Amino acid sequence: MTALIETRDLFYRYPRRGVVLDKVDFSLYPGERVALTGANGAGKTTFLHLLVGLKKAKGGEIHAFGQLRKEEKDFVEVRAKAGFLFQDPDDQLFCPTVLEDVAFGPLNLGRSRTEAISIARDTLASLGMEGFEDRITHQLSGGEKRMITLAAVLAMDPDVLLLDEPSNALDRDARQRLLDTLQALPHAMIIISHDDDFLAQLSTRRVCLVDAQLIEETEATVAV
Repeated sequence: MTALIETRDLFYRYPRRGVVLDKVDFSLYPGERVALTGANGAGKTTFLHLLVGLKKAKGGEIHAFGQLRKEEKDFVEVRAKAGFLFQDPDDQLFCPTVLEDVAFGPLNLGRSRTEAISIARDTLASLGMEGFEDRITHQLSGGEKRMITLAAVLAMDPDVLLLDEPSNALDRDARQRLLDTLQALPHAMIIISHDDDFLAQLSTRRVCLVDAQLIEETEATVAV
């Protein structure tokens, strides 16, 4: 089976923080939901940013969707195929209304306005968010914002989901709704979270970023 995303000897250093990724090898295959754990500041979000070209690797290789990705132009396609859910929904919602936010991605991919609006409405309905189309995004609750950002990502029809602390700051009901939604999706995923119960119910395997190295976790190491 061919990996959707693969890194080889991936290296990244911050000027003051030092090395956060040191020759990291990683592969994500279709259908996998990989939990990415590690201490605050370990480099987990940096890793996701590198995969979609929001940061440029200092060394090593990133292969995504069958091609080596090195320059900014190489990552344009990657960002369309790997939907990134940011930790803070307010970093992702920037249009006045929900419908405009969800339609923005398809419009950016070259869909007509009619097509983009239809995709946005269908995506919202599939997540149980019909009726939110004309709502003002900055007036939504935290759980509602999270579901709308997920809709905005799914409207682009990605192959992979990159989720950075998706359950952060959600109440119990919103968290369960998000979990149920993600469990029903067929997408391969990389999920960063400090919510072990959330990860236990969602992930198919776990890796941990420790001392700039990515370590495969087993059930025994998770239990410890």
